[in-house]
Amino acid sequence: MFYPVPLDLSDTSRVQQATVVLNPAASKRLLGKAVAALPAVKHAYANGRLSVSTSSTNAYVLEELTGERVETYRYCVGMVAAGMLTSSLVEDRVPPGFFVKGEKVQMEALEFFDTFEKGDVVIKGANAVDPQGNAGVLTGNNQGGTIGGILSFLSVRGIPLIMPVGLEKSIASVTEAANGWGQLTLAKSMGLTVWLYPVTSALVVTEIQALGILAGVKVRHVAGGGIAGSEGAVVLLLEGYEDDLNKAWDIVQSVKDEPPVEVPRHKFS
Repeated sequence: MFYPVPLDLSDTSRVQQATVVLNPAASKRLLGKAVAALPAVKHAYANGRLSVSTSSTNAYVLEELTGERVETYRYCVGMVAAGMLTSSLVEDRVPPGFFVKGEKVQMEALEFFDTFEKGDVVIKGANAVDPQGNAGVLTGNNQGGTIGGILSFLSVRGIPLIMPVGLEKSIASVTEAANGWGQLTLAKSMGLTVWLYPVTSALVVTEIQALGILAGVKVRHVAGGGIAGSEGAVVLLLEGYEDDLNKAWDIVQSVKDEPPVEVPRHKFS
């Protein structure tokens, strides 16, 4: 489901509108700011356990949360890059951000997740999102990778799984997309053989929820794509009262020049 963001725009006479364009890197920065600002995330980071699992978007979450610079491509394992389903090189990878009361810890992933209790939070990236708020994660690991390993820990205990995912990754239906294929059914693949792991129990944060969280505006996804560096861009309609709309506009302006993510090398370089 999508992360719930209560909004009150009942005074329609005061509602103003604006359109904005976000390129993928700008969306990632926006999502990073919004997820780091969530009360549950701040509480888990300061008082409990927080996992910021590796992904390109989560590199931005980590930066916004800790203030430390992270090379985005190094905070990925699997990735879609250079027209391929690929992965980072082992020697390039930065360990995932596992925190206990604000202190970074080094532990095996499943061992760390097994310590989770009420009030702790996991943040995980995604490769797909549908209109119902289902997320999908491409996994090249034949045991389901991180998402396959942690869902049983989280779902049974009721631990929140927050998944920031940009609207450029919108698909019609995650459950339909995941049905009827898998790594062993593929005769060919542009890079790694993968499967789309469906996640129906996460709290999904897109640009729509992000601007609601940060500025209190309603957002509609009205168009996508572009050229001249705006390939993968999303066009959004913002609606809100004047002060909130101005705040949202300023936030978008602050992230708009975020540089594209560079990948100097990867598994199939």
